[in-house]
Amino acid sequence: MRNYLNGFLGLVDERGVFLDPFDGMNVRRPAQEGSADVGDVHAVPFILECKDVKNPAVPTWLRQARIEARNAGFPYGVVVHKVRGLGVRAGRVHFDVRTWTRTRTALGLSSRDMADRYGFTASVRGLDSGRWYLTTTVAEFAALLSHMRAGVNARAVR
Repeated sequence: MRNYLNGFLGLVDERGVFLDPFDGMNVRRPAQEGSADVGDVHAVPFILECKDVKNPAVPTWLRQARIEARNAGFPYGVVVHKVRGLGVRAGRVHFDVRTWTRTRTALGLSSRDMADRYGFTASVRGLDSGRWYLTTTVAEFAALLSHMRAGVNARAVR
């Protein structure tokens, strides 16, 4: 995940070596220190909680990602779930509704534009909106991350 995002964002050379090892925008795997978990991967402004399991528990993972984002001092926490037998690009990135809405607002997009532009689908589980989430692929998330970092109004990006 880390290597894919660094490559997509142009932060590494053809051998995967950081162009600027001191750049705070490099996607990194933080060292876990103390009792407060800070997520598996830091991709400013997101922390990524990465999962490689057969049976998903997305709502539980999203609660974990929110806590870890807060612990790390990041505004957004999302979950990346590996799809077995497929490459990293096909992995699933899950957003809770609040994080998705805040991200959408930061990009200046309507709900429909956000869903269409980045390939999001919704999972609505019962009446408890705390169990609802939106999902896209790692490839689409990489584009979203790039747009967030550029501070662009995504309506203008084609």
